[in-house]
Amino acid sequence: MSEEDRWSHWSKKGWPFFRGGLGDIDEAFKEMEEIMAKEFENLSKNAPEALVREQTLPDGTKMKSWGPFVYGYSVTVGPDGKPKVREFGNFKAETRLGKPKLDVKEKREPLADVIPGDGEIRVIVELPGVEKKDIKLSGTEDKLTISVDTPERKYFKEVELPSKVETKKATSAYKNGVLDITVPKKKEEKTESETMKIE
Repeated sequence: MSEEDRWSHWSKKGWPFFRGGLGDIDEAFKEMEEIMAKEFENLSKNAPEALVREQTLPDGTKMKSWGPFVYGYSVTVGPDGKPKVREFGNFKAETRLGKPKLDVKEKREPLADVIPGDGEIRVIVELPGVEKKDIKLSGTEDKLTISVDTPERKYFKEVELPSKVETKKATSAYKNGVLDITVPKKKEEKTESETMKIE
């Protein structure tokens, strides 16, 4: 199908996001604005309490505000040459039934890098604005959990590890908003072959 045929097909069928197709671009943008306005209205109703603030203006009127809303992503290229996209923040935009959907959580998901080595795995997590004493770090043989819950900052991240580790031998340091964790990999126990009797 040529590019011209493809556009003709979409304009007859209707662009997937806009019900009216591309015939009237003003109408299409109006519809998009209505959808986004409705989503932001829902967001203000369903936002976690910790993200809702009320302030009094100089004239005495009260005004609500919401936030902070944080969204970001990091793109790296793995050893296989494929890009890996990792999202972070407390705000995610999704598409449900062909329409945008905004999802907000009270706790931010921090950016985390997992760096596998020969005998260990290093995990670097960005946690700006918190004290070391506020960070809770726990783990199993295949996952680390990082959590911060203070009135000013709330973070939560579960980091899946590429191989089994020994969390009891982990070391970690926190400096300048960066948590650096090193966990040794679990050594695979080799079982010796035993002779079995055949009856």
